[in-house]
Amino acid sequence: MTSNQAEKPPLTGANSFTEAQARERIADAGFQEVKGLKKDDKGVWRGQAMKSGQSVEVALDFRGNVVQQ
Repeated sequence: MTSNQAEKPPLTGANSFTEAQARERIADAGFQEVKGLKKDDKGVWRGQAMKSGQSVEVALDFRGNVVQQ
């Protein structure tokens, strides 16, 4: 990757967020009804949540980036 191509979240890496902290971060980003939250083998918390009345996939990386997927 060249220096002018920034990686896009969710970034992989050692994630120290607990499940409760991950839920709180995702909720603070405007998502409700977070469920099915699990940390994958790349250190990214993934689950489902509601946003604007729709069920969406969400992810939280080790830097605290919350991404709708």
